[in-house]
Amino acid sequence: MRMRFALPLTALLLGSYSAICAGQAESANPQRPAIIGVAHIGLETSDMTAAREFYGRGLGYQEPFSLDKADGSLMLTYFKVNDHQYIEVFPDLKSETQDRLSHIAFETTDARQLRDYLAARGMKVPEKLKPGLDGNLSMMVKDPDGHNVEFVQYMPGSLHSRNFGKFLPDTRVSKRMIHVGVTVQDRAAADRFYKDILGFRAIWYGGMKDDRVDWVDMRVPDGTDWLEYMLNVHNPSPKQLGVMHHLALGVDDIQAGYKTVLARGIHPPHPPQIGRDGKWQLNLYDPNYTRVELMEFKPVQTPCCSPILSSMARRPKP
Repeated sequence: MRMRFALPLTALLLGSYSAICAGQAESANPQRPAIIGVAHIGLETSDMTAAREFYGRGLGYQEPFSLDKADGSLMLTYFKVNDHQYIEVFPDLKSETQDRLSHIAFETTDARQLRDYLAARGMKVPEKLKPGLDGNLSMMVKDPDGHNVEFVQYMPGSLHSRNFGKFLPDTRVSKRMIHVGVTVQDRAAADRFYKDILGFRAIWYGGMKDDRVDWVDMRVPDGTDWLEYMLNVHNPSPKQLGVMHHLALGVDDIQAGYKTVLARGIHPPHPPQIGRDGKWQLNLYDPNYTRVELMEFKPVQTPCCSPILSSMARRPKP
């Protein structure tokens, strides 16, 4: 009888040992969780009243909640684009030479796993993650150009998730943020972070001239939003930096968007025009020079320089 049970018991022990080894290997080499889109952009302002006039009344976004500092003063406020995308505005702009960009943020399905994944690849990350003041799990890292890049996982019970389906008025000039843009000095270094580690993919590149690359659109690995590298930017003024560090809001009809903002007292320096990517676009500027680009989703002309790859993306695993 003992012999009849010896082989199954050995197999069971071997199976348990293999499972332990597999778990250790997975822990030592964690896989990247899904990164599904732009979560928000954080911007600095010197005039919160003017910022509220621009993002609230002008662009039609509601302000569902805000966070305060320990002394009771405002830390930041949120303008809601949709349930998963926000424009965060901080009243901390103290100098004309200060960068208006606080940070950019992307949504992930598992912030802790992403922390482990980045740590395993030599990135400087927080020692551990815990819910922030808004109730979400998030972490901030630096990209090769020193930009603050946040990754957010929306958690049950957070300020954001408690307000899913709310504060989504028809006054919104756009219902989706399709990309954010940051300056990049070394494209190869940026690619090592965004492409090789995070899995972003180039979907278009172009420039002011056909033989020059000034912009590279890098799509998130598990969605359709993208990050735009702004290349060949040297010693920009604060106003020029506001042009480069920007956000783009997708619209179906640029002319309708143009009429809407004009009626609300926003006067763009130029009417809508077709960009080098073949899409209709309209450049707006907030009170501190940050560019807000209205952009149609599809090209109406052949893009310069390179074709735009399909925006179809893999669905993240549940």
